[in-house]
Amino acid sequence: MALSSLGSRLVACLLNVSEARRKDLVETVAKAALYNAEGVRRKGTTVLNIFNDHDYNRSVITIVASIDSIREAVLSACEKACGLIDMRAHSGMHPCMGAVDLIPIYPLGEDVGVEDCAAEARAVAEGLTERVQGTSAFLFGWADSPLQRGLAQRRKEMGWFKKTPDMQAIRPDMGPQPQKRFGLTGVGASPYVMNCNVTIDTQDMAMGRSIAAAIRESTPGGLPGVQVLALPHQGAVEIACNVESVKGSPTGDTSAGEPWPCFSISGQLYCHAPASLITARVAELAGRQGVGAVGTALVGFTPFECRGLAELALSRGIAEFWKEQGRIRM
Repeated sequence: MALSSLGSRLVACLLNVSEARRKDLVETVAKAALYNAEGVRRKGTTVLNIFNDHDYNRSVITIVASIDSIREAVLSACEKACGLIDMRAHSGMHPCMGAVDLIPIYPLGEDVGVEDCAAEARAVAEGLTERVQGTSAFLFGWADSPLQRGLAQRRKEMGWFKKTPDMQAIRPDMGPQPQKRFGLTGVGASPYVMNCNVTIDTQDMAMGRSIAAAIRESTPGGLPGVQVLALPHQGAVEIACNVESVKGSPTGDTSAGEPWPCFSISGQLYCHAPASLITARVAELAGRQGVGAVGTALVGFTPFECRGLAELALSRGIAEFWKEQGRIRM
């Protein structure tokens, strides 16, 4: 990441909302991050990308701003989303529990630490439950102090992976017992997490789950930092990966000879598995069973891309950057 005063205090929020089939609604949510109620643009804030998935009925909105501005941008977007999305009418193939399902905040600039993002995440969770009565939140990552439990663990505890979570059994960290209209929102902070999805040409979910298990971090020989679900998607199976950044450099056993992109946060080196390695590993495992990998989608950006494009957008005063790309960025 190139050093610059412009980007030194930047953070990113990859806001996950439970709607994709009404793209105008999702754009309205994105614009709420950029403009106040009077239509005046928030200085130093941009939306780089909106990723919509029709089958999942889920969108990811990439909001970038300085650490000083991110809270109001994210809260305004969440407030708008909660007013427009009713979980009682939601359907989609991707697990979800909330109208605003996930609010992760990641440091991009060298003058911002994960602890700074954690403080903002906690403030966002508190602000959401105060502004939108009836909303509830759980904390994960650095925001979950002092335990710092990861997103996958917290989701499991909340029943996120179940087809029909028992809302009455959930004990949120903030807000009341989850209500059916708004559901439950995960809010947290960590080093950057990339989303990489590989599609295999089969409808065999058992095969998909076996491949997901094989590359998952918790499996011996799995890929560090990679959390995986196998989901039905557009007549095939998608190996959907959350690619967490891990401390230090990868060992030869896990890198497979490929360079892992690295970056520094507060002097600590982090790296993440490259999409090419994940794709190759999935293709190899699927190929052993006579099935091909037919495509890889990067949802949003790598940390390097996110920082660089944010600097570009902000230096040119482009708030709605997703419109300037001229194509869907995957």
